[in-house]
Amino acid sequence: MLQATKQGRKAKKAVPVAAREMRLMQGNQAIAEGAIYAGARFYAGYPITPSSEIADECATRLPKLGGTYIQMEDEMASIAAVIGASLAGAKALTATSGPGFSLMQENLGLAVMGEVPCVVVDVQRAGPSTGLATKPAQSDIMQVRWGRHGDQAVIALCPATVRECFTLTVQAFNFAERFRLPVILMPDEIVGHMRENVALPLPGEIELIERKAPSGAPAAYLPFKPDEDGIAPLAAYGGEYVFHVTSSMHGTDGYSNNDPVNAAWRVRQLHEKIERHRDEIVLTQSWYTEDMEVLIVTLGATTRAGRSAALEARAKGIKAGVLQLQTVWPFPDREVAALGKAVRMVVVPEMNYSGQVAGEVQKALGAGADLRRVNKYNGTIITPQDILDAILRPAAGGAT
Repeated sequence: MLQATKQGRKAKKAVPVAAREMRLMQGNQAIAEGAIYAGARFYAGYPITPSSEIADECATRLPKLGGTYIQMEDEMASIAAVIGASLAGAKALTATSGPGFSLMQENLGLAVMGEVPCVVVDVQRAGPSTGLATKPAQSDIMQVRWGRHGDQAVIALCPATVRECFTLTVQAFNFAERFRLPVILMPDEIVGHMRENVALPLPGEIELIERKAPSGAPAAYLPFKPDEDGIAPLAAYGGEYVFHVTSSMHGTDGYSNNDPVNAAWRVRQLHEKIERHRDEIVLTQSWYTEDMEVLIVTLGATTRAGRSAALEARAKGIKAGVLQLQTVWPFPDREVAALGKAVRMVVVPEMNYSGQVAGEVQKALGAGADLRRVNKYNGTIITPQDILDAILRPAAGGAT
């Protein structure tokens, strides 16, 4: 069951697994199913490996549900169409991979500045550039956070199983609608293409959140004036509320405003609406952490390898535990610190060269921690043995 929030429809009580439909699904198919369950009825995208199955599934399913699927001419047009559909009142998504995600950054900045709820799926593959188009990687982590210029923030989620592809997609839409911002779902190619049996939740079993609608007189509507929770209600284009959205610095009325006081408030508000709800947004899972002396920090496909490595380490008398980062941004620094500072060693396996997650873990732990990086960047998966080798390697004094 996903974390409950005060807003939106209440989830029904849990039902027995036997009462749900059981399906053998690919991760990408589960993402499309999760989007449909969440109420998404608009998809615009451009096919790209290894995310194309999401587009294919949406092309088949959405028209049958009264929704819209559009194959656009490129990724820039795709995210533009998604922004427009969201402002018209639809729950909307697109899916891509590294090269296409790069092309979306400018309009993603518009979605941040315009506080437009939408979901962008980046199924990570090996780069740089077109790289190894069909091979896995976890090298977009910093791009997801910092790919747009200027002071801004997004929420990013990373599934590790086919089940999580479904549930975290629903959560991505809930976050997007609740906090009025783009949310990025960032599975790697392995998770996107693996197949598992999934017990699909029944309608109403997972809480769905809808964006706040304005309630006052249309003439008095200020589309960027936040309520007490830091989030402004959002009307839909085409109705009685007429409002303006721009990529330029703007005031509560949506029109350009270059006053320094307004600019400072605007930037701060974009950050604070995430920061003040940080504990609701940051999602993690952990295994075998009660008595651990070694912590393995994982995300996506490295989670299975990490759990297997922890069990193999325990068979050798080394008490290892696992912390899986389901939310990557905002980074779960408090959760990492709470577990990591109580152990003698922290291991971070990730499919990139530079240790993008390890760097954030190091910040959370501080100097002097025995932090061991396990990196692969050749298009192959990290194995349990790779992680176990790092655990068994003699300490070199401080970080390694």
